[in-house]
Amino acid sequence: MGLLRTETSNSFALRPQPTIGIGLSTSTILVRASSCTLALLILCNVGCVRRRMMVRTNPPGATVSVDNQVIGTSPAASSFTYYGTREMRIDKEGFRTETIRRKFNPPWYQWPGLDFVSETLWPGEIRDERIIDVQLVPKEFEPSENVVRRADALRNQAQTGVVTGPRK
Repeated sequence: MGLLRTETSNSFALRPQPTIGIGLSTSTILVRASSCTLALLILCNVGCVRRRMMVRTNPPGATVSVDNQVIGTSPAASSFTYYGTREMRIDKEGFRTETIRRKFNPPWYQWPGLDFVSETLWPGEIRDERIIDVQLVPKEFEPSENVVRRADALRNQAQTGVVTGPRK
C-alpha cells in the first residue's frame, strides 16, 4: 500500500492511497499498464529485413520471369526470401531472349547468428534491394536463301548417312 502526500494548511499529512479491490494501488496499476504498453509497442516495432530485386531492361517493356515465374513487364520488381542463384528470362518481341543466372549473396547482417538480431531485435526495417540491368540485343534475321541452302546440305548428308553437327 502506497502513501499519498496531501497538503493541509502549511504542513503535509500522509494518508493511504486508494486501492482497487485486488489490493493494488492505482499508481502501481498505472506503472504496470504503462510498462505493458511500452513492451507491446517495442514488440510491435521489431526488426524486419525486406528483400527486393528489380530487373530493368533497355528498351523497357520486356516480359521478365524469375525462376520460371512471370513477375511482370520491365522494369519489374519482386520480393524474395532466400539468397542464392536466380535464373531470369527476359523476352521482348524483336529482341533476343536473354537468360541470366545471377547469384545473390547475403549481406553481413544476414549471416547465421547475426540474422537473428536483424530479423527480430533490430528496431526498424532493413532494406536489401538488388538491381539487375539488362541491355537487350535486336534479333538478327538470316536471309531465307541461307536457310534453304543449309537445309539442302543437311538433306544430302542424311541421304548419304553422314550428318555433321551445326557450325558454331
